[in-house]
Amino acid sequence: MSFSEFRPLDENSLIEYIKATPSLSSKIGHNYDGLKIKEVGDGNLNFVYIIVGPSGSFVIKQALPYIRCIGESWPMTKERAYFEAVALKQHGGLCPEHVPEVYHFDRTMSLIGMRYLEPPHIILRKGLIAGIEYPLLAEHMSEYMAKTLFCTSLLYQSTTEHKRAVAEFCGNVELCRLTEQVVFSDPYKVSEYNRWTSPYLDRDAETVREDNLLKIEVAELKSKFCERAQALIHGDLHTGSVMVTPDSTQVIDPEFAFYGPMGFDIGAFVGNLILAFFAQDGHAGQGNDRKSYKEWILKTIEDTWNLFHQNFTALWDEHKNDSGEAYLPAIYNNPELQKLIQEKYMKELFHATIGFGAAKMIRRIVGVAHVEDFESIKEANIRADCERRALELGKTLLKRRREFVSISEVISAMKHV
Repeated sequence: MSFSEFRPLDENSLIEYIKATPSLSSKIGHNYDGLKIKEVGDGNLNFVYIIVGPSGSFVIKQALPYIRCIGESWPMTKERAYFEAVALKQHGGLCPEHVPEVYHFDRTMSLIGMRYLEPPHIILRKGLIAGIEYPLLAEHMSEYMAKTLFCTSLLYQSTTEHKRAVAEFCGNVELCRLTEQVVFSDPYKVSEYNRWTSPYLDRDAETVREDNLLKIEVAELKSKFCERAQALIHGDLHTGSVMVTPDSTQVIDPEFAFYGPMGFDIGAFVGNLILAFFAQDGHAGQGNDRKSYKEWILKTIEDTWNLFHQNFTALWDEHKNDSGEAYLPAIYNNPELQKLIQEKYMKELFHATIGFGAAKMIRRIVGVAHVEDFESIKEANIRADCERRALELGKTLLKRRREFVSISEVISAMKHV
């Protein structure tokens, strides 16, 4: 069986592919007896297979030439698999503790073979819905974001290195354009793809489309997203792109990766934690009002930003005299000036984080792709109440993001919606 041209694999052809690929067959000891294959792709875009045998395991992810959750009517480049593989390797090199290893990449087949994150790893979003606490989540995610964002920025790289990398990832333009559409455009206009919990949120969705100040602010964020090649960002860092156990945190699915604004990654993660917070009332039941769990989420949000700030500035201090060309040591040559520059940079990053996080929240309530946190709340009126509170906060954060000076003020705003 030839694999010289692209074709979607099924379970039978996948076995033949593995047999023909030494880097994969070696991971299961070339042993096909008792091999178990399960398709688990519950995302919007790809096929994902788990392969487990007596001698080993791995995951195969294959990109399709269309958006899986919509169908062939919405074409999508298969080349996204290339950018995902490159991002996994680069981010994995910077933070191997929190990125699964890539074993194999086939550009023709748009296919990646990588480490299987075995049970009890689960998708973080599902753990949040179940009310499970992850004591190391903030520590791990702040470390991942600090290392991957700092080390792919001009704070660490030369302009020559940086421009070369920016140019390569410009090829991921189709997925960037998809983000531009679903995050920064569709929620603010009438679109065939938009949906919301109707009829409860009909007026709320209309209000988003009528809010002139909101549109002005989201245009500024879209401009930053399109124009600010700040670092190699994951590009889709929500709680469905993280797998966890109580002591392990692994970031997956960076197919939207490109050189963009750092705040888009941090904001995506924080914004999705905020959505999880507002969904908790819909998951509360007899004997568990979720109040203590909501407090844990609040603490995790606060710790995530504070630890990120701490880790990122520590990396900056450590490498301030190295090859990074954003602030040349010959110019920024005294502690007072260095402190002022760092404070200005982190303040702008904080406000970008709030803004992008808010935009991600809004699009998950009145846009095309919603989140299971809300969707799994069966009673539509209760779900709508949870979504409305998140939407109101999202609009406030987006429009007034520059007024917030600390993450604790964001936490306070969450409590008072």
